[in-house]
Amino acid sequence: MKGKKKEPKKIKRKLLDKYRLVILNENTFEERLSFKLTRLNVFVMGSLLAIFLISLTYLIIAFTPLREYIPGYSSTALKKKATELTYKTDSLQQALAMNERYYESIKKVLTGDISSADFNRDSIVEAVKLEASEVDLTPIAEDSILREKVDKEDKYNLFESATSVSNFILFPPASGEISEPYNAQEKHYAVDIVVPKGTPIKATADGIVVFAEWTASTGYVIILEHSYGLISVYKHNASVTKNQGDLVKAGEVIATAGNEGELSTGPHLHFELWNDGYPINPTNFIDFN
Repeated sequence: MKGKKKEPKKIKRKLLDKYRLVILNENTFEERLSFKLTRLNVFVMGSLLAIFLISLTYLIIAFTPLREYIPGYSSTALKKKATELTYKTDSLQQALAMNERYYESIKKVLTGDISSADFNRDSIVEAVKLEASEVDLTPIAEDSILREKVDKEDKYNLFESATSVSNFILFPPASGEISEPYNAQEKHYAVDIVVPKGTPIKATADGIVVFAEWTASTGYVIILEHSYGLISVYKHNASVTKNQGDLVKAGEVIATAGNEGELSTGPHLHFELWNDGYPINPTNFIDFN
């Protein structure tokens, strides 16, 4: 029992025993520095120093660019580039989705996949029918002034557009024999005109190019949008001379005839006319001979 009581005292004495650390000049043995130390002080100071070094290392890794040189950590430039690529990828996906919707709408025009809808005309008229007494048809002063101004301007306008509904003329895109006529029952909403390869294909009227691309089934295809809801389509071309968005005049060369596409059986022009989304027979308006 006495030995056990002496053991804690012995440990305490070892921890609290004072020692002196002296730094001497080796040549003169002159005392330069001296420190009074105990084992407990050395342990506490060592622990504090270790905690300080660990904390400093953590701060360097977490908040300074030096962490880029530590294996396993990505660089700031790499993270920035990855973020930019993520935004670009998202933008490209949105643009791709818009292009897919656009090409789907063009595909319906090319293939004639247009669904018709039936309307009850009487029900529409009844829904909007108003009594004449309920409508005030008296023109306001501003409307009368505007009408008078427009009438004066049109009366002396020497550059009035000649393309009105009454004199809207369609020019033949090419001249030749019709090998396959328009046939709505067989869903052939076009006329096939036999022409030599390389024959210039011309615009049937003034308009804007809304599509000019290569397709596997019909070769180079160009589509023009004209006035009054009219659209003209030219297929199986060897090349196109216009791009999407270009403005063209009636009779201007827009393509060259060819024998391109899986559905082509010889050099010819596949020509379609659409009015407000419905196909029409081109021979009713154009003389191809």
